[in-house]
Amino acid sequence: MTKSAIRTANAPQPAGPYSQGIIANGFFYTAGFGPQDPATGAVADSVAEQTRQVLRNVGAVLAEHGLTLDDCVKTTVHLADLADFTEFNDAYREFFSEPYPVRTTVGSQLANILVEIDVVAALPAA
Repeated sequence: MTKSAIRTANAPQPAGPYSQGIIANGFFYTAGFGPQDPATGAVADSVAEQTRQVLRNVGAVLAEHGLTLDDCVKTTVHLADLADFTEFNDAYREFFSEPYPVRTTVGSQLANILVEIDVVAALPAA
């Protein structure tokens, strides 16, 4: 198996020994991204605004390989409080179109953020 790492300055930098994205076996896998603005480090207060920034961060990493959120086939979402699901879901819907990627949404203990998302995107057929 060949795998290659993808990096961009347009998304938050890894806080540990992991890649922002990896290409392997016809798929693009991203790390879990939080809602930090990559230019300022600022984090919005609301779940909706955090969701939008997370998806902009994910989109920036995908763009480094010419992909968009429309190429996503799977998302995994971590919410600090599942009671925020409706607000999250409304913001999430703004970024995807049908057919929507499959999604798993779980409640997680997050470090001072409300949402984290990672995705799997399919690479175009060669």
